[in-house]
Amino acid sequence: QVQLVESGGGLVQAGGSLRLSCAASRRTFSRFTMGWFRQAPGKEREFVAAITGNGGSTYYADSVKARFTISRSNTKNTVYLQMNSLKPEDTAIYYCAAFTGGDVYYDHSYGYWGQGTQVTVSS
Repeated sequence: QVQLVESGGGLVQAGGSLRLSCAASRRTFSRFTMGWFRQAPGKEREFVAAITGNGGSTYYADSVKARFTISRSNTKNTVYLQMNSLKPEDTAIYYCAAFTGGDVYYDHSYGYWGQGTQVTVSS
């Protein structure tokens, strides 16, 4: 079992930045590829970014590439999402998740989820 707790969401103006954090409870955190997803009102949950256990590989949705950066600290059991140049269309609840098998781009490949943190970008 892995418990995940996100933080760092909030209200920001377009063009601004936020850094999300996701703290994991499990000591074997470093074994998990971790992902960030988001869900906007009335839309399906979508992939944002993922990072392998040792941080050696990262994956991004085209919509956030070059603006968002995923990273992790295995000593702190935490994964981060640095979001720059935010746009109103980035407004959503952001979730972190632990990958348990399959394709990193699909939410059904993640078996553990946090409760989400709201990000609102005003125009």
